[in-house]
Amino acid sequence: MQAEIAIALRAENPARNVRRAWRAEAGTDLFGVWLVQTRFGRVGTEGRVLARSFADEAGARAYLAASLRRRAGAVRRLGVAYREEASASGGKRPVAF
Repeated sequence: MQAEIAIALRAENPARNVRRAWRAEAGTDLFGVWLVQTRFGRVGTEGRVLARSFADEAGARAYLAASLRRRAGAVRRLGVAYREEASASGGKRPVAF
């Protein structure tokens, strides 16, 4: 998969011992199917990887937007907000919350 959209977020609060990373990459495979791969977990560990496929770019972007909205709720769950480390959208409109 060639990543056309990449987003990396990090949530850190040493006082609460919270160090989390979240990264999503989306792009098409050789057959034109959109794939979204999400990696997340505690910084310094292997973490988890989830992969989903979508028929079109709109479905992949909707999934990414929903995932970003979930990350926005981290303050309630973790006590610290995620901050953007890096993002790239391949010249297209970026994914919004």
